[in-house]
Amino acid sequence: MWLFFTLATTLLWGAAELFYKKGSHEDARYDHLRVCVLVGAVMGIHAIFTLLTSDISYDPRNLIAYLPVSLCYILSMACSFFGIRFIEESLADPIENTAGAMCSLLCVIFLHESISPAIWVAITIITVGIIGVSYTERSSEVNRTQRLGKKLAVIAFSMPFCYAIIDALGSFLDIFFLELETSPLVGINAENIELVANVSYELTFAIVGLILFAFMMYKGVKFELPKQGDKAIAAVCETAGQLTYVYAMSGNGAIAAPILSSVCVVSLLLSRIFLKEKLTKKQYLFIGIIIVGILMLAVLEGE
Repeated sequence: MWLFFTLATTLLWGAAELFYKKGSHEDARYDHLRVCVLVGAVMGIHAIFTLLTSDISYDPRNLIAYLPVSLCYILSMACSFFGIRFIEESLADPIENTAGAMCSLLCVIFLHESISPAIWVAITIITVGIIGVSYTERSSEVNRTQRLGKKLAVIAFSMPFCYAIIDALGSFLDIFFLELETSPLVGINAENIELVANVSYELTFAIVGLILFAFMMYKGVKFELPKQGDKAIAAVCETAGQLTYVYAMSGNGAIAAPILSSVCVVSLLLSRIFLKEKLTKKQYLFIGIIIVGILMLAVLEGE
């Protein structure tokens, strides 16, 4: 069954990326906040359902204990939601998926972990791809600066990188939070630690969503729920993917990880088919290089 859940997670997260982009509009100033609100609402519902149906003896103090990690993940997603208002999803998603390579570098720098030469090769390949993609932004074929203005074009293109860096920091912190010996979480054991962490993250996202909703109401921003269908579908796919991810990794994680890393390929294909996104040949070339590096890294880390 682990293979079924692995494929389901990959498709769900790929679909989530598609609907995030489909529901985001360049001229809608607060669209990224609307996405955050809906994701927070769905995650909050799922967290409450988990608490009602699972005997994990959840301690509310874990909301505070896990807050540094939760905020990293939430902020990284907010950056992504802002960026895809202006950046093609097939361009943004591969860059965002380099978070795993950045987390490996954080482990080398701060934990003095040693990694194999092959992993260094994979990280180098990803770096070359990122540099190449960044170089294509200056091409007259891309023309993003003329369309958005120099300042907004730079900010928008930086968002996928901000996502990768902040998400990598969250994953790095999770190394300590998901180890029984070092975790500050309360009332945990080997069986419930990941569930406690996920419930804490989802409840925090729900609280952030409520705060953002209150902010938009204060600013007089319209939030017409019937018009937020694509965002709602994305939020459901995101949360459902988190649920199936747990079961996917409980099986053969060494094989599941590389498959899950291919979500950026799924996202690229879905964006090309349904959103009719077209990139330049050079962009496709360097994105291909990034994807090769990501898949290589996932396979090596799963061994």
